[in-house]
Amino acid sequence: MNITLDMNGNSHEIPSDVSNVQQLLEHLNLADRILIVELNKEIVSKDAYDKPIKDRDQIEIIHFVGGG
Repeated sequence: MNITLDMNGNSHEIPSDVSNVQQLLEHLNLADRILIVELNKEIVSKDAYDKPIKDRDQIEIIHFVGGG
């Protein structure tokens, strides 16, 4: 069974065994990047990435891109 998340304004289905922010970032291959994560309009600090996620949560992920 999957859960549906609203990520960056788009609906995404993810496996139901992805149950917290850290697991979501690993599932999206973003765990090793410098990010800002917002869960239901609240910024999640890196030490709180064990915060659970559930069906229909709203998530914004912003990652930084280097360049010159």
